[in-house]
Amino acid sequence: MSTQLQKAERFRALHRRGGAFVIPNPWDAGSARMLAGLGFEALATTSAGFANSIGLMDGEITREQVIEHCRDLSAATDLPINADLENCFADDPREAARTIVLAAEAGIVGGSIEDYGGEAKPAIYDFSLAVERVHAAVEAARSLAFPFTLTARAENLLRGINDLDDTIRRLQAFEAAGADVLYAPALTTLEQVRIVTSAVTKPVNVLGRHGEERYRRATAGGRCERISVGGALARVAVTAFLRAASR
Repeated sequence: MSTQLQKAERFRALHRRGGAFVIPNPWDAGSARMLAGLGFEALATTSAGFANSIGLMDGEITREQVIEHCRDLSAATDLPINADLENCFADDPREAARTIVLAAEAGIVGGSIEDYGGEAKPAIYDFSLAVERVHAAVEAARSLAFPFTLTARAENLLRGINDLDDTIRRLQAFEAAGADVLYAPALTTLEQVRIVTSAVTKPVNVLGRHGEERYRRATAGGRCERISVGGALARVAVTAFLRAASR
């Protein structure tokens, strides 16, 4: 088995080699092992897929449950694991940063922090607080004994706020704060992908809803280094299960 440092270095290298790579999202140890067997080079957790697998809705899982899930997936395969850590389970920047350390202790080599605080209004954190949270997470990641890859997410579009300009402003600020990867879920057109990838210099994660090859072509001149699928694989599995059980 590879050490955590070796996994972390492999994960960083994937973002630097040029061209986009696909990072699928298992929801448990079994699906992680199957994806590893198919030849993928890294995996990412899915908050929705994991929550649904234990009978909960997305957003209902606790930090303790997520950290244990990270530990299970990290032990299940020899691949680097990136964690969907939602808002890092805290509004306070220092407490959010602590989640990064806990995930790293569970074997994770990368993880995300988002600017969505939940159903409370306003759901999207104030700009200055959002940036402060990313900065604290960066400091926590840099304190580790290996290169933890931190992804900063701007959630506007995913949460029904159709403001691409503010989304880009946030991603640029997250980049300046030291985030390693930038992510704006729910980009709906290839033109939006081009605009976002052209507005920043750090690698960008794109949710590959419209086909991997289309995103590869659309971002050929940009900085889309990573294509994830979110909870899509988990939804496909549940849909097939329900259809089979209903026959």
